[in-house]
Amino acid sequence: MRRVVLGLAMPLTLVSWNVNSIKARLAHVQRFLSEQNPDVLFIQELKGESLPDISEAYDAHYVGQKAYNGAATLIRKGRGDAAVIATRLAGDDADEQARYLELDWNGLRLINIYLPNGNPVGTDKFSYKLGWMARLYHRLKELREAGIPFLVGGDFNVIPTDLDCYDPELWRGDALFHPDTLRAWRTLLSLGLTDAYRAFDTEGDAYTFWDYQAGAWPKNHGIRIDHFLTSPPVTDRLVSAKIDRIPRGWDTPSDHTPILIEISE
Repeated sequence: MRRVVLGLAMPLTLVSWNVNSIKARLAHVQRFLSEQNPDVLFIQELKGESLPDISEAYDAHYVGQKAYNGAATLIRKGRGDAAVIATRLAGDDADEQARYLELDWNGLRLINIYLPNGNPVGTDKFSYKLGWMARLYHRLKELREAGIPFLVGGDFNVIPTDLDCYDPELWRGDALFHPDTLRAWRTLLSLGLTDAYRAFDTEGDAYTFWDYQAGAWPKNHGIRIDHFLTSPPVTDRLVSAKIDRIPRGWDTPSDHTPILIEISE
């Protein structure tokens, strides 16, 4: 699993990207893998029950759903084997939405999520979002109590602070920025988790999503809703975190762009 250059072990690169349909963005994912060669790629919003052949260089694990949701985790071959732990988030046997994928990879839990949007507030969709976040908290609490190192990556559909939004006043009361959502986010952090991106960049104007409408991309009217949360043993291994804006500028892009972290081996 170790990559060595001039006798030094290289950090592992893990990426999360909501691709907004793997069918529509297959060539984009293939291009990204070819150019960036990450060790692990989380993708969300597959919008299909199956996963196409993406790359011979990666092993793929996924959970799919017809027309909606879906998550896949790709691991570069030769980086160690992964075992699927769960394809559903525990706590609601009636929930069949494909939003959660947990793998064990060399003793590290990789948790890939597509957290519900929750809009409009005041409907069952918002209640589902908050319930889902509560269930996620309980699962992560179990892992913390068991001493299992983990990271959670994906589209959280949460704008953590005013810094993570080009115009906070436009988002007040939205499910992504609602006080109840932010309270649930802080509850996750109370487990001792770290917002990996904010461990390296405390400035504003750093976004992972730009709407297709109203010139949001060229105006940089974005929000930061794609995140990596790391448990303390993984936080201690963090080397870097960044947002890669380049794929958002490709032809027919996803409305999200990748977020990357590096961790030491």
